[in-house]
Amino acid sequence: MSTIDTQTDQETAEKLKSLELVQRLDSSPTGRFIYWAGVVFALVHIYFNTLSTVSELWVSAIHFGGFALLCALMVPMVRCKTDAGRHLTLLLDILLGSAAVFCAIYLIGFEDALYERGVKFAQLDWVFSICAIFISLEMARRTTGWFIPCMILVALTYVFWWGQYVDGIFGFPGLSLETLLFRSYFSSEGMFGQIARISWTYVFMFILFGAFLVKSGAGDFIIELSRCAAGRMVGGPGFVAVLGSGLMGSVSGSSVANTVSTGVITIPLMQKAGFPARFAAGVEAAASTGGQLMPPVMGAGAFIMASYTQIPYVDVIAVAALPALLYFLSVGFFVRVEAMRSQAHAVELETRPIGEVFRDGWHYLLPLVVLVSLLIYGFTPTYAAGIAIISVVVSSWLSKHPMGIKDVFDALAQGSKNMATTAMLLVAVGLVVNVVAMTGIGNTFSLMVAEWAGGSLLITIMLVALASLILGMGLPVTASYIVLATLSAPALYNLIAEMQLIDMMVSGTLPEIARTIFLLVDVDKAALLADPMSKLDAQQLLALVPGDFKGQLLEQAIDPARLAMILLSAHMIIFWLSQDSNVTPPVCLTAFAAAAIAKTPPMATGFTAWKIAKGLYIVPLLFAYTNFIGGTTMEVLSVFFFSVFGIYALVGFMEGYLESPLNLVLRVISGITGVAMLWPHGEWWISTLALLGFLALFIYSRFRLEEPEGSAVTTG
Repeated sequence: MSTIDTQTDQETAEKLKSLELVQRLDSSPTGRFIYWAGVVFALVHIYFNTLSTVSELWVSAIHFGGFALLCALMVPMVRCKTDAGRHLTLLLDILLGSAAVFCAIYLIGFEDALYERGVKFAQLDWVFSICAIFISLEMARRTTGWFIPCMILVALTYVFWWGQYVDGIFGFPGLSLETLLFRSYFSSEGMFGQIARISWTYVFMFILFGAFLVKSGAGDFIIELSRCAAGRMVGGPGFVAVLGSGLMGSVSGSSVANTVSTGVITIPLMQKAGFPARFAAGVEAAASTGGQLMPPVMGAGAFIMASYTQIPYVDVIAVAALPALLYFLSVGFFVRVEAMRSQAHAVELETRPIGEVFRDGWHYLLPLVVLVSLLIYGFTPTYAAGIAIISVVVSSWLSKHPMGIKDVFDALAQGSKNMATTAMLLVAVGLVVNVVAMTGIGNTFSLMVAEWAGGSLLITIMLVALASLILGMGLPVTASYIVLATLSAPALYNLIAEMQLIDMMVSGTLPEIARTIFLLVDVDKAALLADPMSKLDAQQLLALVPGDFKGQLLEQAIDPARLAMILLSAHMIIFWLSQDSNVTPPVCLTAFAAAAIAKTPPMATGFTAWKIAKGLYIVPLLFAYTNFIGGTTMEVLSVFFFSVFGIYALVGFMEGYLESPLNLVLRVISGITGVAMLWPHGEWWISTLALLGFLALFIYSRFRLEEPEGSAVTTG
């Protein structure tokens, strides 16, 4: 390798390192302690999730104390250049981590004493509750920056201090500081509440499962399989990025980690094939972002959605599969179009035949089969993940490199280290969720969003998208989703449900029991419900129903299972829109990581990734306006089928290219056919005509490509 190549590789490594947290070396005494503490703590969590009957509040406290200690030791308080400064920082970090452990021990040891005093705080109660909150703020600062700690401080002080001075709908009379500390520290509603429980159950077990898969060699198998499957076709390296990132993301659930692990292979390959460097980086960033949409992990989103909606986890990931596939297809369409335009050629990759690769690595798929099978048979996700972890070890014995005791310890330690920053983030965000529940500000915010949107579902989605982008500048995706779901999911749910209620009124199919509520509003107009009516009349009649009765009306008119799917649709919309901060400037760490590998301008790469990731905005509209979630099998497949071609047509419109260049007229036709296939008009014949029109345009574009006088692009 030349000196120049070595220097550029070093520069790339330095850029990627600048995006990572500053961590202590694994080879140091502290690093060795972190290793063995991680092993022990992983085993403790496995016990809690399988055999333990310990109080969930106590387990959440132990989860906080242990991971706060790991996080304090892994991520220094400040970056020091001198030995004396590093030793002092280490001492402070040890003290802070130890304080977190004592906060957990105090809660377990003195919870009963607090209730015996009639929930009257003693002096130590004040000390440990304030200390626990301070530690969670500091750990959040170390791992995600200043935004989350500042947001939490604003939320907490709103409860006991400045909320009483706010006029209007956001005014709050206030609670005492003692009440706030009790509900934040001692109760199962604050930092050790629902979000913390999700952290030590679902999230930890699946992150640990991912660590075992990677350690077993499954990650290398996924990349090699992707290269074999898509590497030799035109634009193949781009499809390798899409396929590899989707498969890796289904396990890791981290977009930045996904970009770094697969991008170092796929981005140079795409450049070698003839793709522009910025486009190659944009594809990798967009595809890696989709990793958080792909079951089973979904960046912890699936677990939180299951908890929020009370819909079984297996149902959530089943519903999420086709939309995720649609997203990756949308990225693949950009790859195909750019491959034709850039005259990208096939790259001869040094890969074995796909049959040989699959024969040597088929056993890596066994843990996923075990996991899915257990979920389908009704086992809890945590139990299924635990058995799947064991199956990773057992299945590795079928390979040339079976996992031994050292490998198992490495996977346990790595799983704990991977979890440390996520655990601290989720515990801290639990404080914000608790404030929203205590003050009722979530309902207030939902009413305000509905008022701003004027009852328009589309405008509401646009407001949520804007809020997710703003929050995403300072919050990680998971935290952004939690905050937005807490605040705006009720508004989206009500609007989607009311839209379906209006459709029933228009068609005259409103159940008899639901009509009785309209009798209380206007007897004469209620009589009109027996027959079909115009959409305007239905909207005006529904507007007469008081807000207090609308919830009851929805429950009587719409099947409970359908209402559950509407609630899931609202959460899916928010979750998908929360991903846009990964690829939308000015703060888009996934695109920045890809830019560091491709050596392209970060901002320009971010805009390219944002364009390629258009599925993040199109698919949520399908959630809102179609039966893509919760419909019958035929309805879901129909939406998926026409959406595939509709998105391809929109890509042709945006790029002005399919198999060959499109002039202005053909470009507009491509856009019209795409919109017609995606538009929720409910008329299959319109979608079919639009599909035929697009196919004719595609064939014509292909025919022009093959004309002797045309472009010299070859198909490899």
